Amino acid sequence: MQICFIEDTPLHGGTQIWVAEAIRYALAQGENVTLLAPENSWIVEQMRNTKAQIASYSWDDVEEKIWIDTLKNCDIALCTVHPPRGDFHCVPFAAKVIHDANLETVLIPKTGTIVPDYKREFYQPNENIRSAVIAIAKFTQRYLIEHYKISAEKVHLIYQGVDLSRFSSSPETQAEAQKCYPLPDNAAPILGCIGSFEERKGQALLLKALSLAKKTLPHIHLLLVGDGVDEDKLRKLVKELGLEQNVSFYPFTTQPELLFERVDMVILPSIAKEGLPNVLLESMSMGTPVIAPDLGGIPEVIIDGETGILLPVSDAILLRNAILHLWQNPALRQKMSINALRFVQNNFDKKNQFARFLKFFHQVNTTL
Repeated sequence: MQICFIEDTPLHGGTQIWVAEAIRYALAQGENVTLLAPENSWIVEQMRNTKAQIASYSWDDVEEKIWIDTLKNCDIALCTVHPPRGDFHCVPFAAKVIHDANLETVLIPKTGTIVPDYKREFYQPNENIRSAVIAIAKFTQRYLIEHYKISAEKVHLIYQGVDLSRFSSSPETQAEAQKCYPLPDNAAPILGCIGSFEERKGQALLLKALSLAKKTLPHIHLLLVGDGVDEDKLRKLVKELGLEQNVSFYPFTTQPELLFERVDMVILPSIAKEGLPNVLLESMSMGTPVIAPDLGGIPEVIIDGETGILLPVSDAILLRNAILHLWQNPALRQKMSINALRFVQNNFDKKNQFARFLKFFHQVNTTL
């Protein structure tokens, strides 16, 4: 079977890391894999040293012929749903190519994040081609069925999972984490936040909560890991709040396990647009306590008081209180660490989930 991964973004992040891992897994299972993505994008560069076939196109001038020539040889086209750029969106465009060229390719939009102003055609682009939708959270699956009125038989839930062997604490990763993330000797507690620097990710909210928590915990320290359009704004806010000694910025990393090894707790302060973030499953696998918002698919893994702390969205005071409560209750941190690890082991082993993706691809290729 020939599987095509369509990743219409030059960016890097959790989704692109998952795509890279999925491609490597499929290749290891003997599948033929093609990557269709913009020229010089992060995912293209990551895949150059693999056996995947790479078809790249201009980000500014997408050529239909490249997509036709690529998709005509593919049985499955898994297309991550990204924000539209102008009048272009990768899913409807792929559907048009498949329809106009009369291809038998099965188009599978894959999504975790729900954005209310996204169009139905981003998920169900054309009724006249072979297609299905993969949701990576129950919340997303329900939303697609109830709000977009997509047939329930078309929307399939497959969780992404986490690499349990990689995201596991060890003396070696602890030592490496100390080198990668040096901190003042008196830093405590140490908080970690990883993700793109953009408004919806809520780093500004976290900084405000940190400023409030500092009054009780003067040596509290936050590691902000990532990059993005809001980095300058966040650095300016750190100075405005007098947090220069309490916040360290670090660039995007492909080794998030080192961050989880270094911190006492992971904070996901998102205020909008979340499906089921990889960072949650990865930190839980490391046994690192998590504080996250009641948003999207997050409550499917963060059971409040058991596997983490679940908070209302956009409340700096409640976030401050949760940080203080978790730090001042080591028994609670230990309980959450054990529960979270067990929960992930039982439900989100990435090897099993990748196998489910491949099984689904074979199934739809023969039944649709």
